[in-house]
Amino acid sequence: MTVDFLMHWFERKIRRYEHRRWTTDDNRRVQPFHWGLEHIGGSPDDPNPAAFVRDYSRRAIESSMDWYAASPAPDYRLDRENVLTFTSSIASPWPENNTVHAQLFPGRQSIPSRFSSNHSGHAVLLLPNWNAKWHGQNGLCHWIQRMGITVLKMSMPYHDRRMAHGHERADQICGPNIGLTLQANRQAVQDARRCLHWLEQQGYTKLGILGTSIGSSVGYITLVHDERIRAGGFFHVSTYYADVISQGMTTNHVWEGLRGHVRVDELRQYWSPISPMPYVERGMGAGRTTFMVYGKYDPTMLPELTRQMLDSLRRHGADPRTLELPCGHYSLELAPFSYIAGYRMLTFFGESLP
Repeated sequence: MTVDFLMHWFERKIRRYEHRRWTTDDNRRVQPFHWGLEHIGGSPDDPNPAAFVRDYSRRAIESSMDWYAASPAPDYRLDRENVLTFTSSIASPWPENNTVHAQLFPGRQSIPSRFSSNHSGHAVLLLPNWNAKWHGQNGLCHWIQRMGITVLKMSMPYHDRRMAHGHERADQICGPNIGLTLQANRQAVQDARRCLHWLEQQGYTKLGILGTSIGSSVGYITLVHDERIRAGGFFHVSTYYADVISQGMTTNHVWEGLRGHVRVDELRQYWSPISPMPYVERGMGAGRTTFMVYGKYDPTMLPELTRQMLDSLRRHGADPRTLELPCGHYSLELAPFSYIAGYRMLTFFGESLP
């Protein structure tokens, strides 16, 4: 067998696995399109909803430091099971979503570490992937915890314990409701910043952030809007929210609900405040320490979009560390990719949070 044949065979194998994993989720539904102006301060009776959203998004981008600002929560509570709860700074129409839940994994030095012997003031805020379960990514949390670095894993809006009554998926944070998607992603960033406030109150002064997929998008936006974060690690990287929705395999059903109502270029403009790229183009990522891991055969966050993001970061003064693996979106969870990516990510945080 030639090397080229083996590589093509391996790529086909990865792509078949990605497609098989995608088809195992049988609860995806094409939701109806809504402008959702009521979620962003508008009226559902506005005669020109497109103009309202364009103006809203333009102002949000221009004043993003204020749009994403979040004060400490007034009611932090950590229970005996190390679950932190507090009230979100945004009140959505679903009460269960408005209480933030986050799992704390206190750092411990249970094995010899090749990094610093004292990580007592170090903590990483972890933001999981879209539709992650309550126990999702706990293995990664335990890895970081064993380095002596504390992890706080935040449940994203509309996920697990925050899921809206009667729903099986977190369609509000990624769906064909323009205003609600804006509100939910803004809420995710503000919730993350309230988590950072709490960590700071507990004496953690060296903070990092780690995101996966949609958590990567929210995490990067949090990073560039919060100077307390020293390092950001991201699994799966892309440019604009609209490009991922319109081109990605796992968001095909979302695009089906949108495609008859908006063009991609319009959607890119509407959802620009919740996309990483506008902040990259403003140079907000320059000087920040980041590590970005992505799959060469990712059918969800396409590699060409990842390359556009990385090229833009470098053009605008950033110098991200990167790791491309011969896998896809779901298959990053498989060995050996998960071990390689996990080890490199742990190394990154061990070196970047001295």
